[in-house]
Amino acid sequence: MYPTLSFLLKDLFGWDIALPIQTFGLMMGLSFLLAAYVLMIELRRKEMQGLIEPTTITYTKGLPVSASDLITSFIIGFLVGFKVLEGFFHYADVVDNPQEFLLSGRGNLVGGIVVATAFVYFKYREKEKQKLAEPVTVNETIFPHQLITNITFIAAISGILGAKTFHQLENIDDFMQDPIGSIFSFSGLTYYGGLICAAIAVLWYANKIKVKPLLMCDAAAPALMLSYATGRLGCHLSGDGDWGIVNAAPKPSSLNFLPDWMWAYGYPHNVLNEGERIIGCEGKFCFELVPPVFPTPFYEVIMCLVLFAFLWSIRKKIAIPGVLFCIYLIVNGIERFFIEQIRVNTQYHIFGKAITQAEIISIALVIVGAAGIFVLRKSKASQSWVN
Repeated sequence: MYPTLSFLLKDLFGWDIALPIQTFGLMMGLSFLLAAYVLMIELRRKEMQGLIEPTTITYTKGLPVSASDLITSFIIGFLVGFKVLEGFFHYADVVDNPQEFLLSGRGNLVGGIVVATAFVYFKYREKEKQKLAEPVTVNETIFPHQLITNITFIAAISGILGAKTFHQLENIDDFMQDPIGSIFSFSGLTYYGGLICAAIAVLWYANKIKVKPLLMCDAAAPALMLSYATGRLGCHLSGDGDWGIVNAAPKPSSLNFLPDWMWAYGYPHNVLNEGERIIGCEGKFCFELVPPVFPTPFYEVIMCLVLFAFLWSIRKKIAIPGVLFCIYLIVNGIERFFIEQIRVNTQYHIFGKAITQAEIISIALVIVGAAGIFVLRKSKASQSWVN
């Protein structure tokens, strides 16, 4: 496993470079970038079809620098300098525990003041160059695909907050034992919590830029599937605990052409330090699972890449707005429901039956998706939502 980028670089190229970049966070960031790129392609395609129209934004050009501009620049610059200079002089501490360093009160006061002053100066100079004798009001026509940065930022913030909230609800006992640590820990994210909250936030923003909800949902469907696959790759590479149940069964002879770890894996050097200590290993990340488990994150990567290819291949063949997203809900729910059967997860007991939060939501997604297709095909609901 590769809990940090340093482990990956050393294994691939033999480079022994201490970097405070965790593999899970790196892949999470990549998942948002890939999703943004795919969503931009789809929005642009729908714009060219005439399904999505541009919107007009109004702003005043040539205003002098404001107090809020300078204050914002000072705060951002201070935080950057406060942490960066402290991290430069105590790099080993940053590499050892980047989360603890970032969330702590540690910092360099001189660095904060110097960088804050520089930020304020450059902001002032920028505004002075743009200032006009008479500020003018400008109306600018802009297409939704040009606002992909805003959409991605909104999805990222709301998705992370939702994923964190659902994780705390799913693991309420751990939260009660250490509320502060649970909230500010960089681990512990529930995908469906992120999906639900990000969807609400993005649809709210889409309404502001005059993109109808069904069209936005359809455009986002392939992007969501690809993003999930990339995120699960981060789970697998880092060994963040999203693995399966113990798999002590021998590998079937029909699968002998596959590496053993694809059947049962111990996740050596996992980021959670769970399992038994690896003989001869010193320092952090020296544990592996004994006995091994199903590598369910890897299984999900493969399945979701296949499902992404499927959604991508049919996206131009579906004329009814909303149906592609409903298909996404169905295949996503089916995939997650079946992987839950061999995955470690918190269970609830309803009417004497054990069931996980993900199973409940995945069943609901399949039902909603199927009902949505029925309604959209049999009525004019799609047209009323689009026009």
